Amino acid sequence: MTTVHISKLRQALERHAELSDKKLRLRHPHVVKWFEKRGLHPKHIRHHAAKLLSTSALAGSLFLANPLATHLPHQLEKLTHAPANQLQHVFGANLQALLPSIVRPLSPEEEDAIEKLVIITWNIAAKATLEGEHLNTTYGYIGAEQHLPRYPADYVENMTPGKGAWGYFANSREELTDDLIQKEKYYVAVQTMYLPDWEKRVNHLREWYKYRKVIVMNPKNGKMIAAVVADAGPAQFTGKSFGGSPEVMAYLESKDGAQKGPVALFFLDDPENTIPLGPIAP
Repeated sequence: MTTVHISKLRQALERHAELSDKKLRLRHPHVVKWFEKRGLHPKHIRHHAAKLLSTSALAGSLFLANPLATHLPHQLEKLTHAPANQLQHVFGANLQALLPSIVRPLSPEEEDAIEKLVIITWNIAAKATLEGEHLNTTYGYIGAEQHLPRYPADYVENMTPGKGAWGYFANSREELTDDLIQKEKYYVAVQTMYLPDWEKRVNHLREWYKYRKVIVMNPKNGKMIAAVVADAGPAQFTGKSFGGSPEVMAYLESKDGAQKGPVALFFLDDPENTIPLGPIAP
């Protein structure tokens, strides 16, 4: 893993904080206003994160101004050389502080707080509700899925024998584009069949969810990945709410002995398609 000296890491993070603050004010002025009304300036959060990453421990929450947040008791080891991905740990710690202790559907207030956390930390618009649509849950267990066949007669190791909920990605190998390859590589399954109005609006919802971009967040390590919805499931009796491709699961490291783990899954509001699929790195 690439490492940097503490002083250089802190300087880089502080420069990044200045740039991110300017971008945030330009793209999301309502979020800046939300924080400033509570006496918390977004730029100071970034500076605070830089300080935390270059000193001995993480103590307290970046979201103390939020009534949903709780004090974070755990600490990071004292750092002599800090990995470049330490911001993930700051994000993960704050995400855990905002999530309930048991896995369950989140309240609108909890979802709103997480949306703000993602924007303020990564400058990415994650939405629990997008264009009026909302999943049956945004916090649940994710389980490992197999690769989906991308076209008729496609074959790779660890591939499901059946097609995904939206069929083949392409009609033939010749029609398989790099974009479709990425969509299969980084896909998730969500429980569209359990949406309360699925049967009434199946035609609209089927097209709306097809390859819909999402952000999957692992609160245990702060890792986050952009993916698309390319399958439906899993069934409720499995105890899981989402499924992830082999690549999604490998990056998130979101599994225990039962091959599942808790994640938050929000829609990615990226109308200009500027955020590539795959890991969201610091």
